[in-house]
Amino acid sequence: MTGDRTGQPKSTVARRRFLAAVGIASTGAFAGCSGKSVSAPVAAKDARDADGISDETHTSPELERWVDEVPRPGVIEPSGTKDGQPRYEVEMAEIEQKLHRDLPPTTLWGYGGQYPGPTIEAEQGEPIYVRWQNHLPDEHLLPEDPTIHGDIIPYDEPGARVVPHLHGGNVEHESDGKPQAWFTRNFERTGPDFKKKDYYYVNDQPPATLWYHDHSLGITRLNVYAGLAGFYLLRNDHERELNLPTGDNEIPLVFQDRSFNEDGSLYYPTDVPDTRDGDDSRPEPSIVPQFYGDVSTVNGKAWPRLSVDPEQYRFRLLNGANSRYYNLKLLEYDEKSGETGDSGPPFVQIGNDGGLLSEPVKTAGRLELGSSQRADVVVDFSEYAGETLLLHNDAPAKYRGTSGIEADDAEPLPEIMLVDVVAGEADRQSDRLPDELTRVPDIPMGSVDTERYLTLARQSDEYGRPLYALGTSNEQMGYELTDPVTETPTLGDTEIWSLANFTGMSHPIHLHLVHFQVLGRQSAAEYDPSEDEIDLDVLDGPESYELGWNDVVTVDPGNVVHVIVHFGEFEGLFSDQTGDYMWHCHMIEHEDHDMMRPFNVLPADGETETD
Repeated sequence: MTGDRTGQPKSTVARRRFLAAVGIASTGAFAGCSGKSVSAPVAAKDARDADGISDETHTSPELERWVDEVPRPGVIEPSGTKDGQPRYEVEMAEIEQKLHRDLPPTTLWGYGGQYPGPTIEAEQGEPIYVRWQNHLPDEHLLPEDPTIHGDIIPYDEPGARVVPHLHGGNVEHESDGKPQAWFTRNFERTGPDFKKKDYYYVNDQPPATLWYHDHSLGITRLNVYAGLAGFYLLRNDHERELNLPTGDNEIPLVFQDRSFNEDGSLYYPTDVPDTRDGDDSRPEPSIVPQFYGDVSTVNGKAWPRLSVDPEQYRFRLLNGANSRYYNLKLLEYDEKSGETGDSGPPFVQIGNDGGLLSEPVKTAGRLELGSSQRADVVVDFSEYAGETLLLHNDAPAKYRGTSGIEADDAEPLPEIMLVDVVAGEADRQSDRLPDELTRVPDIPMGSVDTERYLTLARQSDEYGRPLYALGTSNEQMGYELTDPVTETPTLGDTEIWSLANFTGMSHPIHLHLVHFQVLGRQSAAEYDPSEDEIDLDVLDGPESYELGWNDVVTVDPGNVVHVIVHFGEFEGLFSDQTGDYMWHCHMIEHEDHDMMRPFNVLPADGETETD
């Protein structure tokens, strides 16, 4: 292994002393960067109280479950061409849509006149242009908190700020949907990083389940919650030759939790109880540390049901929730009694964030999805004709990895949707999945140029509110978004990013632009980046479903996760891109406040970057 061991100057804070100060069971606080106080991680059972979140803040109207069918978003067609390539126009507008039979229509923000937005289907190697049209009203649908990045966001000026991001896209930085590349209605006002009206997606990456969603600075949580999200499916001929389920037997499913008022409008909390004695100075409305809704929605319907034939189906699963984790399994279900029975058919995972796995993986237990993670799965219902199945979730909120489930014994949103398997024989025989799906070349450890030690820390802002941050070996308590860039890989380099979590909860960490491979996990207390080599033999290896290309990885509390990433084209996959991109926690409340940092891919020697 060559190159810099840490990617940062040697820390001025001894790491062993840091670990002692922020031990997972510690309750102390110490000075953080930029004058903030930094709260030490707390024991798992106390983490909810430490964030000042009560268990019962709002109750949605009681809704009868399983009365609506799961809708399918539909596919949008290009409106024309540009430079010989397909060009799409996608409008963002305020809409009214029924999310449950017994709720009045809900006011939402949608792409293409619907929620979730229409699916964009593209072909590998065939670029497209997209003109995202902002036709939203001047006033936001949900209350904004002007204390979040208020020094660089013009909250007092009219216009709804939006900027779509193609999540998982290996794209030029001008089309990445940077948080400060926002624009208002008809591009009347634009952010400092805005570059172009027509986004260019090169699609030079493996076929995969991608998605698009808003990414505007300080209000991403509100814009996505309002409805700004949709699927983007990338395909190629090789995938079609695998004889995977297609047509009506291929269904994208996005899971999101929501809360409602009696009139059908969206409820989103705007107040955080202040736990400091005699101090009620927190702003109203205020950002909340996390959001956990009390209603399950699938493709925009509350507690729906899905009718399937006794055949194989391909489900493109997406966790589109703001903060919630899902830990999913199909169970036999008695609808009259509401009781669950034995396990139903297993998920056979064929792909994840970045495309197909090298071979199918049968899920032995449950399927874990952090916010923004995708799983491409095949389910065979042929042995369950005439039965009803429940898609069940046992992930507690907050999530602390599967080890936290028994300790919490909490299932805040266990019932996700019903699956009705039609009685009788299948119209077609289920094909056996191929033993090999695609080639996923390993990024060799011997090619590593730089290793970076990056930390996840919990701070408090000037109002005493929880604030999560990302740091380095040189500043383990975390930086602000606007601090100078600390991650500057060079095009063509390979790096290891070691992500150490010193908070009391799990975080789904997302890197824009690139896809990485998970090397494994270990206790953060057992790894010192200034002294220890990364030994694959002592790591808990990646989960079987993590063996492909990932753009999100879950980092559980007290753990360090090592990922290896190549910046640029790799063995004919992906494309060379330089410029500024983001990496962040994809719990969107954390991303807004302030768990997001830029990284800058520098041109290789002798090359220049073009704007």
